[in-house]
Amino acid sequence: MEDNKCVNFLQWVLPKLNMRWRGFRKVRQQVCKRIDRRIFELGLSDIESYRNYLTENLKEWEILDHFCRITISCFYRDRMVFDYFSAEVLPVLVNSVVEKNDTVIRVWSVGCASGEEPYTIALLWHNLMRQKFPNLRLEIIATDIDPIVIKRAKEACYKHSSLRNLPVEWLTHAFDQQRDIYSLKQSIKEYVLFLNLDIRKETPSGLFHIILCRNLAFTYFDLKLQRSVLEKIYDKLETGGVLISGTHEKIPDDDIAFITWVEHMPIFQKV
Repeated sequence: MEDNKCVNFLQWVLPKLNMRWRGFRKVRQQVCKRIDRRIFELGLSDIESYRNYLTENLKEWEILDHFCRITISCFYRDRMVFDYFSAEVLPVLVNSVVEKNDTVIRVWSVGCASGEEPYTIALLWHNLMRQKFPNLRLEIIATDIDPIVIKRAKEACYKHSSLRNLPVEWLTHAFDQQRDIYSLKQSIKEYVLFLNLDIRKETPSGLFHIILCRNLAFTYFDLKLQRSVLEKIYDKLETGGVLISGTHEKIPDDDIAFITWVEHMPIFQKV
């Protein structure tokens, strides 16, 4: 499919899915290839035929929605954010939990893809915080709409390209290597519970001290849907808890009571 035809199609169809073209501009080829394959499977001649097919087959919109899921990720993505979070934010949150005599600190990773993000949090805790707070338990809930990537996340087997940002000693101690595949050890995997869940429709139970919603809602969803997701996140955060978004994202400017933790960091605290 020619790029300009795919662009025109995406600019037409994305608003109907409550998504925005701006978020897909740089990753559109991933979506275009999926649509191209679908056109071939259906025996259609071109993208215009597929557009007509959508108007006559409402169930096809669910398949198209699936094509618009972007699953690019890696461990320790946006290293500067994780370095600051582990050094300045996490200790404050942990001490707050301890002062309340709670025994669990809860994290929710929204749109976890193949598990790189929640496992990064697990590695941070295991290597930096666990021994300092032996009576405190970390519980991570990781959710994604796609059951295929959830299955990969549970298996926790990765190529080195996904791990390149990790400190070398973490890579050595936390993974078993067989040829070019690195398998995460059970001691790290057990921190995370994976759930097949669509943030647009539902949320996991309970409240959280930390919610990561990075490079998903505030990149690909339209403003109305962003506000809906932000309200859900706000309701699921403990007072004083934090939301971490993507470095290139901007959360909606609404009346919801978040304050920026520090300038130039995508970390927001519920007050």
